Amino acid sequence: MHEAVASPIFGIALTLLAYLLGSYVHKKTGVVVLNAVIVGAATVVAVLVIFDISFEEFSAGGDLFTMLLTPATACMAVNIYDKRELLKKHWLPIVVGCVTGVVSSVGSVWLMCRAFGLGDVLTDSLLPKSVTTAIAMALSEARNGIPSITVAAVTMTGQLGFMIAPFLIRLFRVRNPVAAGLGIGACSHAMGTSKALELGETEGAMSSLSMGMCGLITSLLVLFL
Repeated sequence: MHEAVASPIFGIALTLLAYLLGSYVHKKTGVVVLNAVIVGAATVVAVLVIFDISFEEFSAGGDLFTMLLTPATACMAVNIYDKRELLKKHWLPIVVGCVTGVVSSVGSVWLMCRAFGLGDVLTDSLLPKSVTTAIAMALSEARNGIPSITVAAVTMTGQLGFMIAPFLIRLFRVRNPVAAGLGIGACSHAMGTSKALELGETEGAMSSLSMGMCGLITSLLVLFL
């Protein structure tokens, strides 16, 4: 048993099987909370706890997926390229929207951390919560934050956007697909973008662009905090 779980193949296989299980559950139930990420993560945690497997043993293979985060994020540029004419047409609202989204996200986190008396380490770990995981982890490490807390915050933020973005679009009657995509990408990065892609090609392209731009702007903004 020990030799089996110590192999990198164990972490890879468990992650893939947990994701497939989550996708199956979401497809069968249609419940937005029971999506692949939540069910998959819960399955992995349950297996590790039940069989008393350490995180270090699991991460020997699970870290492979962390390594793939950056190229997976870069692949979203395909959607941006397909909508390049639309980007040229709406460049000003896109830039203003991304800057506003970043300032609102980073500023609110910084103010709440100060209001609740959280230390610098936790603050630095939470500041990049609204950018994609690959960028958020790099920012957290650069500011001496705790990457595991950063990943948890990013995941929760993305899941919240994934679940409620369509509802908020209907609630506030957002008719413009460009505006809808920008809002989703600015707030809930890659997970939100996956939902934006379900809403439409334009929404997905705008969300991909917003995610990338907000990551860049966030990287610059946190230097001054």
